Amino acid sequence: MNTIWDVIAFQIFPYVAVVIFFVESIRRYRQKRFSFSSLSSQFLEGNQLFLGTVPFHYGIMMVLVGHLIAFLFPRQLLAWNSVPIRLYILEITGLIGGLSCLVGLVGLIVRRFRFPRIRAVTSPMDVIILTVLLVQVSLGVHIALTLRWGSSWFAAALTPYLRSLFVFQPDITMLAPLPLVVKLHIFGMFLFVLLLSYSRLVHMLVIPWQYLWRPPQLVIWNRCSMVGVPIEAGARCPHAGARCTVLRAQCPLSDGTIRRLSVASSNGRHPGASPDGHHPEFPVARGVEEVHRS
Repeated sequence: MNTIWDVIAFQIFPYVAVVIFFVESIRRYRQKRFSFSSLSSQFLEGNQLFLGTVPFHYGIMMVLVGHLIAFLFPRQLLAWNSVPIRLYILEITGLIGGLSCLVGLVGLIVRRFRFPRIRAVTSPMDVIILTVLLVQVSLGVHIALTLRWGSSWFAAALTPYLRSLFVFQPDITMLAPLPLVVKLHIFGMFLFVLLLSYSRLVHMLVIPWQYLWRPPQLVIWNRCSMVGVPIEAGARCPHAGARCTVLRAQCPLSDGTIRRLSVASSNGRHPGASPDGHHPEFPVARGVEEVHRS
């Protein structure tokens, strides 16, 4: 028998979450387009970030692909699982993906609160979305360990429910008798969708396809010995014969402040640069940080 809470959580709330997700994502993209970014903190700390993001991303991709296959091809999946060894391989693979995701996520959470500079740029929404993700991934791993053969009962019970949502005829008949931990996991999915457009994870919606065909570039940092020397009009690069593009320039002003100038391009020359690679508005001189290309 369906309770009022089942109706609210699994018949009404999914549509509320999806509508808020689309409306807020469109509004944010139109009004704050540059906020569609991961706001990476790699320049503040990189080692722990690498150790966390690699297992998290590989693990979450394995888990999402597994869920997607069960949703799109339930009959084929059940046929695959009819052979025990194939069922074992699929279940173990899913568990490995979940554990990898959990380990990486815990590492990212520890990093965010361990390092003061990372903690300083952590917003309340970061804490909320990380908490939801941690609970969601933990529930998934718990389900994989305690409710075996999840790929089969997902295809048999949850796929019909999820498909009913797409045709606007939500049917929770198969969902009602499932254990509470499974219901919490499903509700957590829709809660995550609702919060996604308010978080930095919204960068998943903007895929930088141009990176696939962008020319490769090699960036080598080199700091000149006399940092802080004023830039003079028409000054040449102190490294004779070097093709370089100014990335950051420090120019002391009369009031003692430092002006930072930035110029960079993927092919080693700014569009407004002269044939030798120097930009007329940002001439290179001593006291400039440079990017040298091989």
